[in-house]
Amino acid sequence: MKYSIGYQLPDEYFSTLELCNKYVGSVSDVYFAFGSEPSGRFSLCSQNDENIEKIETLQLEELKEVKRLGKTLTLLYNANCYGENATSLQLQRHITKLTGFLKRELDIDNITTTSPVIAKIVKKEFGDSIKIRASVNMRVGSTFAMEQLAENFDGYYLQKEYNRNFEQIKILLKWCKENGKNLHILANSGCMQNCAFQTFHDNLIAHSIGQEGLDNINTGFPAPCHQYLSGIGPLKGITKFMQSNFVRPEEVYLYENLFSEMKLATRMHSRPQMVLAAYVRGSFKGNLLDITEPSYSSLFKGYVLDNTKVSEEWKNNAYYCNKNCETCKVCENAVKNAVFKY
Repeated sequence: MKYSIGYQLPDEYFSTLELCNKYVGSVSDVYFAFGSEPSGRFSLCSQNDENIEKIETLQLEELKEVKRLGKTLTLLYNANCYGENATSLQLQRHITKLTGFLKRELDIDNITTTSPVIAKIVKKEFGDSIKIRASVNMRVGSTFAMEQLAENFDGYYLQKEYNRNFEQIKILLKWCKENGKNLHILANSGCMQNCAFQTFHDNLIAHSIGQEGLDNINTGFPAPCHQYLSGIGPLKGITKFMQSNFVRPEEVYLYENLFSEMKLATRMHSRPQMVLAAYVRGSFKGNLLDITEPSYSSLFKGYVLDNTKVSEEWKNNAYYCNKNCETCKVCENAVKNAVFKY
């Protein structure tokens, strides 16, 4: 399995370029949002940052080196909301200009977007020279959804709720093969299964730059769902985590004949090298709460979900379950056996 990893600005301890060099045979793609562009994660910098030119120049220099290593580059226009500019000529001009610049400078290969308008703009201006993928946040999980988007999208990220549903994955792969499209998968999202807060949270992130300087409500949590999980207690909260949609490194082999590449959520992860190393090895001897982005170890501080203690019962059921969590006790039992308090 090859892996697509997220770009982070370098510091004294880490750089995405170093990670690509270290795992040159395993990393196939680097995905990134450029500079202060809104996306599915917080921007690299603010539009008012006095160092914005230096940050963008550094990003360009590193990504050029990544490209020289033979990796593909995927530009993100995957903010969940573009506000009043969502269908504006201003957005069209901006997207056309920035995409053209990054095509010239970096020869970007792909664009992942949540916006059918942006997809149409890019397809019209750049044709097949840039492949367009539907973001995982579009929740594409049916052939009908793929058909609706087929005119301007070349591929689709699988709706996260279907990550462990091999029957549905095979249906979608069959449709893609018959229609000249590609299906992609995000392995380690920290989003809860069918999370009611996801749209709201994604919109908050999309408008995070515009919130700067406002008197905002302090919830004390980085995401709305964290407040809910904190309120139900550690064991119940960690059980909800186990019921979600991430793919553990140990089960990647189940996907080898379905996907050639897995996307790893590492753009905001504090330990991206740890995450990539675990998936390359196919094993993780650590706190499973740390493997996703966002990580849950800080939310459930004082508790460790020992990945080496996850039961065979869970392994044999989690990837073939019907999601009847109200009656099934497999994840609950797995948590009781694998969690310890320190």
